[in-house]
Amino acid sequence: MTKLRLGPLAEEKPVKLTVEFPGALLRDLAAYAAIHAKLNGLAAALPPERLIPAMVERFMATDRGFASARKSR
Repeated sequence: MTKLRLGPLAEEKPVKLTVEFPGALLRDLAAYAAIHAKLNGLAAALPPERLIPAMVERFMATDRGFASARKSR
């Protein structure tokens, strides 16, 4: 079975932010959401706006350069 980097999402108070994505990226996010839902036993895929913050958080948490620069700040 495929394993995704993004696991179950925690509920948190959202902060509204507006961003623009290319259509191809939005389609890829929808496909990712469908796979994520299947692997995590969800009845339906989450909308991309629920996945994106967790993806960015995961990306930043695993970025060694960012962690190093943040420590030295």
